[in-house]
Formats: sequence, C-alpha cells, structure tokens
Amino acid sequence: MTDLAAKAQTLLDLHRAPELLVLANAWDVVSARAVAAVEGTKAIATPSHGIAATFGYEDGEQIPLDLHLDMVARIAADVALPVTMDFEGGYGDAGETTCRAIAAGAVGGNLEDGLKPLEESVAAVEASLRAARDAGVPGFVLNARTDAFTKAPAGQDPADTLAEAITRCKAYLEVGAPVVFVPRAARREHVEALVSELGRGVVTLISIPGVSLPTRELEALGVARVSTGPFTQRVALTALQDATAELLAGGVLPPGTRPLN
Repeated sequence: MTDLAAKAQTLLDLHRAPELLVLANAWDVVSARAVAAVEGTKAIATPSHGIAATFGYEDGEQIPLDLHLDMVARIAADVALPVTMDFEGGYGDAGETTCRAIAAGAVGGNLEDGLKPLEESVAAVEASLRAARDAGVPGFVLNARTDAFTKAPAGQDPADTLAEAITRCKAYLEVGAPVVFVPRAARREHVEALVSELGRGVVTLISIPGVSLPTRELEALGVARVSTGPFTQRVALTALQDATAELLAGGVLPPGTRPLN
C-alpha cells in the first residue's frame, strides 16, 4: 500500500470511528503547523474560502486551481497527518481535479453540488471516486456536499430544505461516497433527522460560531465529522484586528501570545 493510500485509509477509519472527527481548517503552512501541534488533532482540512482569501481571491473557484493546489501541496508536504482538500464544485471536472488533489498529497476532498440537477451531481461524485481508484487511492474520503441549506430559496419551508438534503445525500451514498456534507444544517432537529435517515458515521457538518451545537453533542448524535471552513481563519483575523485596535488605542499586544512560529 502506498503512503497516500495508507493515509487515505487512516482518514476513512477516523470517519467510521464512534468518536467525532474534529477538523480545525488550516489555510497555509504555518496555520497547519499550529493546528497539527494541538494534542488530539488527527487530520488537517483546508478551506477553499480561506486559501482563496490568503491570495486575495473571492470564494467560488475564483482562485486559479494551480495556485489552490500549490498551497494544498505545501501543507501536505509539511505535516505528517492526512490532509483533505475542499475542491469546491470540482473546477469543471471532478475526476481530473480529484487526480490533481491526490497528486498534491490530499487523501480526501469536499465536492459541492451547487444544487445542480441531481443526475449531474451524482455523475460528478462517481467521477471523483473513479479517479481516486484509478490513482491507486481507493480509500480517498470524498465528502460529497449538498448545498440544499446554503442555497435554499428565501422563504422555503425548512422541511422541504431538509428533504432535499436527504434525497441528495442518499443518492451520493448510494454511488459510493463514504460521507456526506450538509453545511448550515445546525438545528438539533435537522441534525437528528439527517443521522436518522442517512445513518450514524456518515454525516459531516460545519461548526458555525454562535449557531452550531457543541462538538460533544454532535458526537452523541452520531455525526461523523465537524470542520470549521473559513471560521478558524476568521478567529485568527479577529484576534489580529482586535490586537491592532488595542495598540492604536495606546495599549499592548496580548500578554498571553505564544511563539507558535
């Protein structure tokens, strides 16, 4: 088994374990090092939004794929842990982008459906999984994302949004996706319904400040994984902006600042 295949299997096993996999997203090498150094960290996730913002691009495949992959490759080469990449909608070719992500050292990836027609979205999931097998990484952890909640029409009945999410997730699981990602599904009743309909250990969520349930509760509900998307970068930027404001107001930098780089 190759090193990448072994890392992919490790990442897959972490999703299947009864313990919740918590991924604090890292957007560059130094943030990945800081996250990896925290006791209990088992893998590194990269956010498309965070990497794009690092280079001054908006989210939504606005950053050139080569530049995006270069940062993922730098992170994967620097940390020993499995790395999973957010390759958004697949940059027009989910299979090819999966191959390139694996070549960059990623052993998992988020693929969002953008609420495209279900048949088209299922085909993209199949293409990604097939590409991973052909690359010799059959355990590649494709996190098939539905945007049922993120792109729900204004005023839509939440029950309809939930039903759409479940329908799409079931379709992705049926063609082999190991886990399914439902961002912005944060209400307890929605999380409970997703796990009930899809199964324990397959639902992944994003932690949203002031909105999401605590990780200990998500674990008890049977969620497989929770990641942080752009929010860990926003935590860092909030600290930076607050420290700057304190200095400009005549104060000092936070005394508890640690030499992490």
